[in-house]
Amino acid sequence: MSHADPVFGRRKPVVVIPPDLRGRLESARLDLLALFRALDQMDLTPLEIPQRLLQQLFELDADYAEALWGLDQPEGSLDMRAMLRDTLAALEQLPNATARFRKNLPQRAHPVLLKLEPATRKSLNPAEAYNMIPGRDPQNG
Repeated sequence: MSHADPVFGRRKPVVVIPPDLRGRLESARLDLLALFRALDQMDLTPLEIPQRLLQQLFELDADYAEALWGLDQPEGSLDMRAMLRDTLAALEQLPNATARFRKNLPQRAHPVLLKLEPATRKSLNPAEAYNMIPGRDPQNG
């Protein structure tokens, strides 16, 4: 719903949320969760895991969680234009960020991760995309 702008008397343009945004966010969070869980199962030391790049992936995951939370908020309670802009930018970063992360893992980890990550992803419950999101019970979707 648009509201009149008191200074200029014009209506603020309506922000249109892409219909696939929630699904893209859920998928991104599940992809990252699969990567994180696969890493947990691997025999890597903290020194072998690129910590700065891992932190970037955690930050992207937090951005996606915040966006999913934002999509559930009452209309008008958030700056949806800014949320949409920031969310789309964060989603665009994921392929390069994960590729950079994987490239910086030890060579011996690559074949193991190639097996573990897809198997882990397949085993995830879609509701797990909402882990750590206030107001969402992952058991109830």
